[in-house]
Amino acid sequence: MLRITVLVSGGGTNLQAIIDAIRAGIIHDTQIARVISNNPKAYAMERAKEAGIEAMCISPKSYDDREKFHDALLKGIDDADTDLVVLAGFMVVLPPKLIKKYAGRIINIHPSLIPSFCGQGYYGLRVHEAVLARGVKVTGATVHFVDEGTDTGPIIFQQAVEVKQDDTPETLQRRVMEEAEWKIMPRAIDMIAQGRVKIKDGRVILS
Repeated sequence: MLRITVLVSGGGTNLQAIIDAIRAGIIHDTQIARVISNNPKAYAMERAKEAGIEAMCISPKSYDDREKFHDALLKGIDDADTDLVVLAGFMVVLPPKLIKKYAGRIINIHPSLIPSFCGQGYYGLRVHEAVLARGVKVTGATVHFVDEGTDTGPIIFQQAVEVKQDDTPETLQRRVMEEAEWKIMPRAIDMIAQGRVKIKDGRVILS
């Protein structure tokens, strides 16, 4: 049984997609051990509680310095006997010691086709605003492993989404979630749970 800890900051739509996929049998042999948010008002916390999942807030505002916050975050993950850390809209930069300890065991969902519209400053609606400003015809989402860089880890899955002429950042964001994010994140977790995802020479090998 793969035990995952999901880190969230906001509404938790990707968290809900994971919960629903486990219930539907799309994700096999997986349990959400804990949900952690840096934001006490995140609706994702309510989603977790409604699903009977332990939810806790670990906010940097509760600690004297960043190092103490990082230690608390790492402890929160460790104490859940976590096999895989899932970043589902977590707006906090992970500390190097967490990335090192869970190397090859942290995945993230990004709302574009990496390496386009990713890296420093590209998150949330900003990604979709940049997509529309550039005038590209296709965008999408990417599930990737997390390394020390920003959106630079090995890619697991990508799903393309058409950009429509009348799109706003909000409509595009919603369609990317519905057509890409909510599909490839559960798929990636299921593949990892089945031991079908390996990293070799900085690239993901699927079996």
